[in-house]
Formats: sequence, C-alpha cells, structure tokens
Amino acid sequence: MSIMGIFFSIFATVFLAELGDKTQLATVLFASDGQQNRWFVFAAASAALIASTGIAVLLGAALERYLSELPLKLLAGSGFVAIGSWMIVGHFQPN
Repeated sequence: MSIMGIFFSIFATVFLAELGDKTQLATVLFASDGQQNRWFVFAAASAALIASTGIAVLLGAALERYLSELPLKLLAGSGFVAIGSWMIVGHFQPN
C-alpha cells in the first residue's frame, strides 16, 4: 500500500471512530457556549486529540517491542469488549 493509501486508511478509521463519541459531544457543548471563542475551543480540542493520539502512538510503539500484532489486537479488542460490557451493565443498574 502506498504512503498516501496508509495515511487515508488511518485517517478514515480514526475519523469514523471519533464521530459522535463523547469527546466530540463535549466539544460541541463547549462551542455552543456563547462565552467561549469557537477558535479557542477548536484549538484546545485539537491539542487534546493530538496529545492523546501521541500517547497512544508511543504506547503502541513500546508494546510492539514486546508483543506481536496478534496479542496487541486481542488486547485492544478485549478492552473494547470490557468497556462495552461495563457500559451495558451500568445502564441496567438502579440509580
């Protein structure tokens, strides 16, 4: 795959994963506050996403030294299943 193909594959995956998540919804709330400058909200949210993505890249690169791709995928998938299960169970708990 070409370098641009890899770039757009990663871009599309992350872009679609981020649509409608709680981070985006929080950013919408900040931007809808009439007291906040929208460009400031954009800059702060962008910086936060860059920082969290940087941490993920560094962590992934460090883990790659010790684990092959399959255990990393299993670890990430298990994390998604655990978070989803926790959210489902939490939804049915009495308040």
